[in-house]
Amino acid sequence: MTSESQQTTGNAPEWSVSDLSGALKRTIEDNFGFVRVRGEISGYRGPVASGHVYFSLKDTNAKIDAVIWKGVFGRLKTRPQEGLEVIATGKITTFAGKSSYQIVVDSLELAGAGALMALLEERRKRLAAEGLFAEERKQLIPYLPSVIGVVTSPTGAVIRDILHRLEDRFPRHVLVWPVRVQGETSAAEVANAIAGFNALPAGGRIPRPDVIIVARGGGSLEDLMSFNEEIVVRAAADSAIPLVSAVGHETDWTLIDHAADLRAPTPTGAAEKVVPVRAELMGFVADLARRHSGAMLRLSDRRRSDLRALARALPGPEAVLSGPRQRLDLAATRLAPALARNARTHEQQLQALARRLEARSPRVALARLRAELAGFGRVLAAARGNAIAGERTRIANARDRLTTLETRARNAFGQSLIQRRERGTAVAERAERAFGQALHRRADRLASLWALIRSLGPEAVLSRGYALIRDEAGALVRSVEAAQPGRALSVQLADGSFGVTVAGGEAGGAKPPAPRPVRKGPASGTQGDLF
Repeated sequence: MTSESQQTTGNAPEWSVSDLSGALKRTIEDNFGFVRVRGEISGYRGPVASGHVYFSLKDTNAKIDAVIWKGVFGRLKTRPQEGLEVIATGKITTFAGKSSYQIVVDSLELAGAGALMALLEERRKRLAAEGLFAEERKQLIPYLPSVIGVVTSPTGAVIRDILHRLEDRFPRHVLVWPVRVQGETSAAEVANAIAGFNALPAGGRIPRPDVIIVARGGGSLEDLMSFNEEIVVRAAADSAIPLVSAVGHETDWTLIDHAADLRAPTPTGAAEKVVPVRAELMGFVADLARRHSGAMLRLSDRRRSDLRALARALPGPEAVLSGPRQRLDLAATRLAPALARNARTHEQQLQALARRLEARSPRVALARLRAELAGFGRVLAAARGNAIAGERTRIANARDRLTTLETRARNAFGQSLIQRRERGTAVAERAERAFGQALHRRADRLASLWALIRSLGPEAVLSRGYALIRDEAGALVRSVEAAQPGRALSVQLADGSFGVTVAGGEAGGAKPPAPRPVRKGPASGTQGDLF
């Protein structure tokens, strides 16, 4: 059994880790190229710095890693959230770096109405906290708009129902902005339509609507999701034109219903809310006209009776004018004495003013000013003399002080020059002595170094009896092996050199002589033996 097992193992092909990971990757991707996986989002991380999104899909028994690339995440209609139950569509692949498999998500959708309702409730609370559903933001719908803007599909039954109801009640000018009412691009088209109606200028070539109706027929919660998108809700809340929401049936509620200024249960109900019934309005106006005419007739009769009663109570012209006539006669009799008294009073006032004017005559004032000016001239002349004398005294004192300071400065400068000349002479003498001493020390040191160099040179060694042996090329012979028999060498001594020829000897070369003992004590003379 052991030999068979070893033989089987030996025949199995060897895989590298990279080759095995690649084979597993191809096998999994071929068998699970497109899958739909339902599970709960767990461990959500994203978008990270690279823009990618990582999380896991789990159920009660298992878990699988998932990744959404940056380009796909920007196109997702449903954004992943922690704890959200979704259906992910994509392909299964492996990640060799961790020896694990994962799903690369291409699209994401909510799983079931419960998850969808939870998502809508969370979005509703968040937008309500921003104040988009506040009642104080809502506008009044005009009673009889001239132009009605409708945002809906141009091919559905909704627009026909709205036009038919408007024709029955009160025909108005209708502008239709065609949009898709479901699908991936529906939310963006509805938001752009609302913004487009608001962007129309008043009095332009295309009339600006007085009210906007956003309408769609009934459907499932998934079909109405376009009208729950945040972009649509914000566009409805920001609309400067009053907006009526008519999405679905009476039991259907979407987030645009909270942001709209008015909610209609159906598209037909929206048409009924924006315009009154023409016949009823005409009857109401006619009734108002009759009531107005009767009220005006009754008012005229009452005012006429009041006028006659007041005319009877008025007095005659003679009775009215008798009192003013008597007051006029009395005033005429009093006028002449009053004029005389007034003339006398004004004459007395004029005489008093003449006396006061004489006292303030320009001639009198001019004489007084001339006297004051002459006094000021005398005072000014005396002050000028005193000022000139004082300035002359100060100038003389300043000249004396300046002469004294100049003398002191000249003496101090001379003393300073003498002291600096003496200090310079002393410093020069010290510098000359220091330079001579340094030069003498350097000469002694140089002589010592030169004597040491001469004692260590090869000439000094040769003078003690040693020799330098060189070959034909002039190179030093350093071993016996280089001195072969018959080889010409040159020997250099202290007083010259001569040539020699190596004589024959044993095969291993001439036997070197025994080394001479080296004396440890100093040789004759002052220079010691270096060898």
